[in-house]
Amino acid sequence: MTSRTESATTVAPTASKAAAAYQATQGGALDVDRAFYDRFAGVRHELVDSFEIPIRSGRAWTVPQGHLCRIVTVEGPQVGDLNVWNLHDPRERMWAARTRQLQRAHLSTYDRVWSTLPFLRPLLTVTADTLAEYGVDGDGGRVHDLLGTRCDPYVNRMLTGEDFDFHCHSNLVRAVLPYGLTEFDVHDVLNVFQCTGLNDDDQYFMKDCPARVGDHFEFFAETDLLCALSTCPGGDLSVPLWGPDARDPLDVCHPLGIEVLRPDAALLDGWVPPVRAAYRNLHGMRRPEFAEGG
Repeated sequence: MTSRTESATTVAPTASKAAAAYQATQGGALDVDRAFYDRFAGVRHELVDSFEIPIRSGRAWTVPQGHLCRIVTVEGPQVGDLNVWNLHDPRERMWAARTRQLQRAHLSTYDRVWSTLPFLRPLLTVTADTLAEYGVDGDGGRVHDLLGTRCDPYVNRMLTGEDFDFHCHSNLVRAVLPYGLTEFDVHDVLNVFQCTGLNDDDQYFMKDCPARVGDHFEFFAETDLLCALSTCPGGDLSVPLWGPDARDPLDVCHPLGIEVLRPDAALLDGWVPPVRAAYRNLHGMRRPEFAEGG
């Protein structure tokens, strides 16, 4: 396994970068009030819930609006697959594809996770990331990705012919059952602490997790949230899951810790919870007359 120091070498771009398709304008929907989220840094908050998720398992929990949630590597490097829903209406859930477009493919401090249509609003905002300085390594790898999705028993059987029911998909399914959700509610994930990228053939790759004991990824709940996290059965991903060198990576699996924190009410002064999209949901049902020609 490479060390964080060895792998976190930022590489210069080899060509001019194309402009981002979606860009923030001052005061616009994508403009983040960084000063507001900076209020939470270096401040002791009230701990209202904490627990550990054992290896190769999953758990769901709630985060009240205006609270912080912190995911912690308590024993060693470990990847976690995160799902997020609006607690009161699970039809509103994390939209990985649109978040990749509006934010980026790998999230860090001040990035947001956006919800699905017809809601389209921030569900959470990242407030702290101890791996923020990892940057881009020599292979183009970055951490906390939205590029890939959860491992699942369907692909496992397709590739190996074997059943294994403790993939992240299965862990998430079991986690949300007590909340009245099913397999159909589990969705594309944010891979917390996972290092990934695209190779020269535009193929998805995964690398050893660079997290160490005590690293954390923290976010602010913009609305009441239901969250679910799976401790990936691949552990720190230093062992291939498929292919000729694959083996059971049990020895590189670790638990993850969860903390839910209540900030002092004064820190929330001036914050306005995001509202759902203003579009009226008509979708052109009243067809306008378009001028033809000329």
